[in-house]
Amino acid sequence: MTFTVEHIGSIGEDGKGFFVALLPKYKAALEGLEDFGYVQLLWWFDRCDNPVDRGTLVEEKPYKRGPEKLGVFATRSPSRPNPIGVSVCCVTYVDKVQGLVRLAYTDAFPGTPVIDIKPYTPSLDRVEEPTVPKWCAHWPMSIEQSEDFDWAAEFNF
Repeated sequence: MTFTVEHIGSIGEDGKGFFVALLPKYKAALEGLEDFGYVQLLWWFDRCDNPVDRGTLVEEKPYKRGPEKLGVFATRSPSRPNPIGVSVCCVTYVDKVQGLVRLAYTDAFPGTPVIDIKPYTPSLDRVEEPTVPKWCAHWPMSIEQSEDFDWAAEFNF
């Protein structure tokens, strides 16, 4: 089975911060998004779209406090069979005329292709008591708490 995924825009960064710049044909899809405070941003790890990264199924010690090996489906590693990234992002402004969605922050690099934007809705997306392994149980329990967390001390990738 073959799938075709087309990007809808790309990540940008300027003096005001991060944004998604949509391709003109997708501007109408922003209608109503301004009423949501957060979105799920799906993006393409374009810098890892190669045979080696797509063939990586097991990561060696991806997290400093984690186990020696983890399957990529148990990681947030960019090396994976389909290099899809997902981030929950705070929306600070939606410009439907320009086709821009301003974000407080995203971990996608400027120029990264965006493949979809979905509104974050707590009734469908929030888990009140998630189960996580002991090695990452000290991580923040929300995006808001993550702001001051030292993520660089956690990852080996």
